Amino acid sequence: MNYPRVTPEDVARLRRAIGDKHVSTGESNLGLHSKDESYHQPHRPDVVVWPQTTEDVVAVVKIAAEKGYAVTPWCAGTSLEGNPIPVHGGIVLDFNEMARIIEIREKDLQVDVEVGIQYRELNNQLRHYGLFFPPDPGAWASLGGMIGNNASGVRTVAYGATRDCILGMEVVMADGAVIHLGSRAIKSSSGYDLLRLMVGSEGTLGIVTRATLRLKGLPPEYLTVVATFPAVHGACAAVSDCIRYGLNPAALELMDDAVVAEINRDQKMDLAEKPMLFLEFHNVNQSALESQYEMVEAVLQEHGALHIEKGVGADERARLWEVRHGALESIKRNHPGQSVLLVDTCVPISCYAQMVDRAKEEVVGEGATGFFWGHAGDGNLHLGLLFDPADEEAKAAVQRVNRAVVEHSIGIGGTCTGEHGIGVGKLAFMEGEHGTALEYMRRIKRALDPQGILNPGKMLPGQ
Repeated sequence: MNYPRVTPEDVARLRRAIGDKHVSTGESNLGLHSKDESYHQPHRPDVVVWPQTTEDVVAVVKIAAEKGYAVTPWCAGTSLEGNPIPVHGGIVLDFNEMARIIEIREKDLQVDVEVGIQYRELNNQLRHYGLFFPPDPGAWASLGGMIGNNASGVRTVAYGATRDCILGMEVVMADGAVIHLGSRAIKSSSGYDLLRLMVGSEGTLGIVTRATLRLKGLPPEYLTVVATFPAVHGACAAVSDCIRYGLNPAALELMDDAVVAEINRDQKMDLAEKPMLFLEFHNVNQSALESQYEMVEAVLQEHGALHIEKGVGADERARLWEVRHGALESIKRNHPGQSVLLVDTCVPISCYAQMVDRAKEEVVGEGATGFFWGHAGDGNLHLGLLFDPADEEAKAAVQRVNRAVVEHSIGIGGTCTGEHGIGVGKLAFMEGEHGTALEYMRRIKRALDPQGILNPGKMLPGQ
């Protein structure tokens, strides 16, 4: 489908509607909004708009609908599958100036927010009330991106993904209408679940401007455990048993020895360069945590743990989670000029070790350089494949590894993406994963966005 370029006359209309200082066709702004953190091909929009209110978004969408312009929502730009890249040009809606906390309802464990707010800033404010928003995809992620991708993270194994923590939202539809989904009740049997349909739709069905989030109380006590293993397989097997035996970790993360080495090099740390599990447990008191730890220790030892460190201090705990979140950035900083294709798959927990073994075989078979880490507690693997973007043969090799790993994951009952979304990077796997259901997704898209103006080129192959 061909999308028209935004005309100078319509740029002027946008300036009148939104305000001159909130609209830009400047080269630097167009360039900054042409790509995300992925290796995917950049595409420049025709104009960038920074809405201040939902009414601003309505005004932009109505102009776009009138002329058939592509409209791409943008928040932090930290996506890893090309999700916010404006592949058909048009208008980028940057929500960074819609980042307000509207209301905190401490007694209800709820907060109303605009979607431009960053995850870290939100939780910095909530901690003063003894509350937090559980999904944790990374410090610089924004709420809008989290909703768009149904993001998860290190705490998903205990608290669920973004979809599980959204109670309501305000959405601008493709015709400019504003709808309100969900409620402040923690459960409902009323109507079709359009709320959860929107979560994970990457802005292809509607543009979310506000959301009501379900919060949790900060845990009274926590215990962090770090365990090293002689091989990744043993660590993965321990993950499966930790979940199977109901040990209830709040976080359970895997890093292989190569990732640990990259972190040591970048962050000047001295972690043991062995496959490693980070585990965290939340409970009401220390005695309950001690009981949990006894069982955890037994499982880790059964699978050959070389060393188990229990109860690291608060400062070290914070530092460990910081470097875990920054693993990809450490790899990139250590290899300037190189690109990283980040594989993101998720499988049933019993198949996790099998998936990692298969991925290692593919990496070795192609002579590629791979780094393994991920949210092991919910079966989510990240495989970072390093390559020279100027070397077409190397790029093709890592893409073959990606395809083999993803297709294997789908084949054993998993998914092509655990948390990074479809964007442009996973379009090729949608039919293989969803089969005839894909046509019903297309019907939903046509019903809600008949002109196909909302984030086109994403989610559905051939759009």
